[in-house]
Amino acid sequence: MSSLKEIKGRITSVRNTLKITSAMKMIASSKLHRAQAAIGSMLPYEHRLRRIALDLMADSAAKQLPVTGGFLTEPKPEIRRVAIVAISSNSTLCGGYNANVIKKTLEVIRKYGDAGLAPGDISVFPIGRRMTDALRKAGHAYDRDYNKLIDRPSYDGASDLAYALIDGYVNGKFDRVEIVYNHFASTVSQIVRRDVYLPLEISGPEVEFNVAESDVEGAAPMPPYTEGHTGADEAGRGNFIVEPSAGEELRELLPKVLRLKIYTVLLDASAAEHAARTVAMQTATDNGNNLLQTLTVAYNKGRQQKITNEILDIIGGTLK
Repeated sequence: MSSLKEIKGRITSVRNTLKITSAMKMIASSKLHRAQAAIGSMLPYEHRLRRIALDLMADSAAKQLPVTGGFLTEPKPEIRRVAIVAISSNSTLCGGYNANVIKKTLEVIRKYGDAGLAPGDISVFPIGRRMTDALRKAGHAYDRDYNKLIDRPSYDGASDLAYALIDGYVNGKFDRVEIVYNHFASTVSQIVRRDVYLPLEISGPEVEFNVAESDVEGAAPMPPYTEGHTGADEAGRGNFIVEPSAGEELRELLPKVLRLKIYTVLLDASAAEHAARTVAMQTATDNGNNLLQTLTVAYNKGRQQKITNEILDIIGGTLK
C-alpha cells in the first residue's frame, strides 16, 4: 500500500490536472459554439448554390458543353493518378479524432496501391499537423501542407486549394480527387467520410452531386442533397430563361461550387474537432473526479489506520 505522503502527492497532482482539463473543456466548448454557428450559416447557401447548379446541369444543352461534360463531370476512362485531401487537426487531446481519419487515409492510399497505382501517382494534400506527421512517418510524400487552413478556415485559403485541385484535374494531373475528413454529426459523434470531389457525378435524367459516402459499418450511404427541392421545383424546371445561356452560367458557377465545397468541409472538420475535444476533456474531467474520490478515500483510510496504530501503541505502553 502506498504511503500517505505518496497518496497526498497524487491527490495534489490530480487536482492540478482537473483544473487544466476543465479549462480546456470550456475553451473547446466555446470554439465549438462558434464553429457550429459558422457551418450552420454556410450550409444553406452551399446547398442552394448546389441546387442551382443541379438544375442548370439538367438542361440537355448544358450537358453537351465541354466545361461540364468533358472537364468536371465526365469520369476519366482510367484512373492512373489520384489526389487525396486529408484533413486532421494541428493539436492533440481530442480523443480518436485524428487516429480515425489518419487510419482511413492510409487505408485509402493502400487500396489505390493494391489497385496498381505507384506511390508517385498518389498525391496527398494534408491539412493539419497530425496528418502531415503521420504521412511522413508512413513514408508518403506530399508537395506541401495546408496546416494553417484548419485552425482558422478561410474562404481565400480554401479557394487556393480548390483551384489547385481543379487545375490538376482539368490538365490531366489527376484522374480523380477525393476528400477524407471527420464530419460533425453531433457533439458526441464524428463520422469519418470519404467524398469524391472530382469528377462531379451525373446519373439518370438529371445531375446529382456525389454527397459524402458514410464509412460507418451498417450505415447506409447518404443520399444526394434534396433539401428544399420540392415537386414545384420539378414542375418549374425548364420554365426559366437563362442568359446568356445555361452553359455560360455553369462555366462560372461550377468552380464556385467546388471552392465552396472545400470551405464547407473545412468548417465541418473544424466543428468536429472542437466537439471531439470537448467530449474528451469532459471524459478526462469525469475520470479525474472519480480517481480523486478513490484517492481521498484511500488517504482517509490510511490516516485512520495510522491514528489507530498510534493509539494502540500508547495503550500498550500504558498497560506495561
